[in-house]
Amino acid sequence: MELHNLKPAPGSVKSQSKRLGRGEASGSGGTAGRGHKGAKSRSGYSRKIGFEGGQMPLQRRVPKFGFTNPNRVVYQGVNLDTLQTLVDEKGVKDTLDHNQLIELGVIKKNDLLKVMGRGELKAKLKVSAHKFTKSAKAAIEAAGGEAITL
Repeated sequence: MELHNLKPAPGSVKSQSKRLGRGEASGSGGTAGRGHKGAKSRSGYSRKIGFEGGQMPLQRRVPKFGFTNPNRVVYQGVNLDTLQTLVDEKGVKDTLDHNQLIELGVIKKNDLLKVMGRGELKAKLKVSAHKFTKSAKAAIEAAGGEAITL
């Protein structure tokens, strides 16, 4: 091993990029590859989201109308035929609550659950949910089950 064939250990040298702003002789001194003047040449520059080079951004050009209720409550709907499928295929026995539906991947952790009346339910189930439609509640009770509102 001689001085002329020394190399750094593999993986120890991370950057192969040019060193910017280290004098004119380096080829990228002075403006450090940023050009002259303008926002992008300044330190601390970060383009705002939706910025279109000074043109009026789309977000401001499009007319706004209507009303968005900040207190709107959104429920994740699950139909009776889905519940019947869980009984048939996933081995759900007699009770079905919020946590079980999360584990089975039917709803997400923070979803509010609403049971809706599409399809038919043959199994006798004790279902716990935040809301039920009239038809879903009637169908669950007709099958001999119980609809518990959380």
